[in-house]
Amino acid sequence: MRGPTLLAIALTLTAAASLSAQERLTARADLIDARGRKVGEATLHETPNSGVHIELDVSGLRAGAIHGFHIHETGRCETPTFESAGGHYAPRGREHGILNADGPHAGDLLNLHVPASGRVHVEQLAPRVTLRAGARNTLFDDDGSALVIHADADDYRSQPSGESGDRIVCGVIRR
Repeated sequence: MRGPTLLAIALTLTAAASLSAQERLTARADLIDARGRKVGEATLHETPNSGVHIELDVSGLRAGAIHGFHIHETGRCETPTFESAGGHYAPRGREHGILNADGPHAGDLLNLHVPASGRVHVEQLAPRVTLRAGARNTLFDDDGSALVIHADADDYRSQPSGESGDRIVCGVIRR
């Protein structure tokens, strides 16, 4: 009986160590507007089986508006246009849009719906990315990644970015 009991304990400790390592895979982004003012933040956590959980808290958005929200391919947020963040994160070369048969980009996320307060607190799952360095679809490749909020709603199909308009908020994803 002792052998199986010790084996069960060893397996439990191994599983706990593995879970603890996954819990440490976190990142964050300070979100800035076109003037360079901090308007929010995002916290990212690797999940065991489903990608990256993103918790976003941002203020100062237009009440009642709907905004496209994406992970972009480069970890740079130069004001005022945020074009330095590059295009949507698409390491596998797929097309834009969750409603596109040839999509989506790994960085395509769901629209943000802004309440009357102008403040959005939302959680989203990015199932096609990871925070694991060196892994396929990692957000921590050579040039990093950024979170970007666009001025308009994403239509989830138009190329290359869903007709979501100008980039109005950006945050570099950091460990």
